[in-house]
Amino acid sequence: MGAKKKEYRVVKKRSGRFAVMDSCKKYINGDKKVEILVKEGILKATAKKESAE
Repeated sequence: MGAKKKEYRVVKKRSGRFAVMDSCKKYINGDKKVEILVKEGILKATAKKESAE
C-alpha cells in the first residue's frame, strides 16, 4: 500500500490522495511534500504560468 523509505513513507489514502509521513510518523505538508511526490514520480512537475498584466 505504501512505499517505505528511510526518511519518509508515502501512503495512498482511500480517497485516492497521497500522504507523506516522516520517520517520526508525523505528516509532511506543503512544498516538502510536493518535492517528495515529484521525486517519487507520483506527481508531474509543472512550471508556474506568469499572469499577463
